[in-house]
Amino acid sequence: MTTRAPQDADYAARVRASFGRQRFMALLGAEIASVAPGAVEIVLPLRPELSQQHGYAHAGAAWSIADSAAGYAAQTLMGPSDGVLTVELKINLLAPAKGERLVARGRVERAGRRLTVVRADVVAVADGVETPVATALGTMMTMPGLADAG
Repeated sequence: MTTRAPQDADYAARVRASFGRQRFMALLGAEIASVAPGAVEIVLPLRPELSQQHGYAHAGAAWSIADSAAGYAAQTLMGPSDGVLTVELKINLLAPAKGERLVARGRVERAGRRLTVVRADVVAVADGVETPVATALGTMMTMPGLADAG
């Protein structure tokens, strides 16, 4: 994980405010659980509408919270007026996701001026036991002046 310090003392408030404007995350029912320099955790309570035909959580749900957790982890290290966009995100699905909730833990692997390499690990939580269900690796792009867009 990177040791780069945040460029914005109010990074956590900025990340939470931006997340609050994400209508898709609200539609899914996802919430930010924690924000730290270079790391963001998102929790998604599972409900029947998020399942696929076999009763497991749809991979799209895991991908979506992995993308947001990784992207916001990158944004914690960006300047106060910077936004973030995903350039690419590759995900490996490790096991079917079943339980009460999914948790995505995004973190920065290497922060650059324009591009940031990120990772997100997703677990399914059932009866207090975490099962790894996905690992994502991606690249995020710093978008100067985009923080307040939307």
